[in-house]
Amino acid sequence: MEAKRKKNLAVLVSGGGSNFAAILGAIDRGEINGEVKAVISSNAQAYALTRARDRGIPAYVCARGDYEDLPARDREILRILKQYDTDYVLLAGYLGIMSPFLLEEYPYRVINIHPALLPKFGGKGFFGIHVHEAVLAAGESESGATVHFVDYETDTGLIIAQGKVKVEKDDTPQTLQSRILDNVEHKLFPKVVAALCDDRITVQNGKVIYSEEK
Repeated sequence: MEAKRKKNLAVLVSGGGSNFAAILGAIDRGEINGEVKAVISSNAQAYALTRARDRGIPAYVCARGDYEDLPARDREILRILKQYDTDYVLLAGYLGIMSPFLLEEYPYRVINIHPALLPKFGGKGFFGIHVHEAVLAAGESESGATVHFVDYETDTGLIIAQGKVKVEKDDTPQTLQSRILDNVEHKLFPKVVAALCDDRITVQNGKVIYSEEK
């Protein structure tokens, strides 16, 4: 049987890029039939840019303040994505809002990981440590992470997969964040990306069909 073509991946980041690093690790282990062709950051100081450059991956900064408006910035992002013939766009801690015209170019091909069990604790203001603060303030017994397709609203796209952890009585936002990163995000995101690159995830009649088997 002829081997499937490796998928071209672009990763959008804003911070440290630990999920980006998890994707690279899975590629190195042969778990993902894909290659990161470009990294685009909304923040010039993001450590994820260093991770990319250390691996020889083209790294770009598209900071909102450097452009006339949001559409202008997203036109540049789209130009970069097209330059690398991108199959999937992976949002790994990316804090920017994406213009509809950009999403329309990649229907069901823009993926985000969110550090909570959506639809809970999603939407405006729920990012980074703020998510975990809200989870603890609400007295939740469990939390986790969600990988979902990106749509025109914030954190409302079709859910692909979730992973859970128990919220401990002595948890702080920082300990909860760390446990979710280590036990859920860094495992779940590469697993979903691997399935996408193997063509094992499709959307039919508004529902996600996810085949666990290769």
